[in-house]
Amino acid sequence: MKVLGISGSLRKGSYNSMALRAAQKLAPQGMTIEIADISRIPLYNDDVRAAGEPPEVAALKAQIRAADAVLLVTPEYNFSIPGVLKNTLDWMSRPPEPPFDGKVVGIMGASPGPVGTARVQYDLRKVLVFMNAFTVNKPEVFISNCAGKFDAAGNLTDEATAKFVGDLLVSIQTLKKRVG
Repeated sequence: MKVLGISGSLRKGSYNSMALRAAQKLAPQGMTIEIADISRIPLYNDDVRAAGEPPEVAALKAQIRAADAVLLVTPEYNFSIPGVLKNTLDWMSRPPEPPFDGKVVGIMGASPGPVGTARVQYDLRKVLVFMNAFTVNKPEVFISNCAGKFDAAGNLTDEATAKFVGDLLVSIQTLKKRVG
């Protein structure tokens, strides 16, 4: 099973990118996780889209289509979706051939605060309903107080968090088997 991971943070030392790399290591047998780079997706402009899809957008759509599932790993900005991720999803929702249609999607996020990205995950679920994706409902993975859960090299060191991430990946596999 091929999963495409997308981090909602572009920051070099992003805990969410660290969590995504941890998911790569925790992937169950038979699953691989490739990480997409959304840093070059241009700001959404329907005039630009109407004139021809930018190559970076077309390339990401192709990556999503080629994947069996998507894993979104994102921080929470101002109680909601970071602009870079929302912009990417806006591009992915537009014709031609929106790639999230019928796609299995898992969500998780890391935050230095105590809420652990609960609000952004709720907002992402609403957006993914519009995009006709099949979102994994459980487990919800909220990596709160994340600064203490990764070492200086960016490795996940918290066993309970690693178990939640592993369980989410298994749930992605299970949902994919159910929906085809």
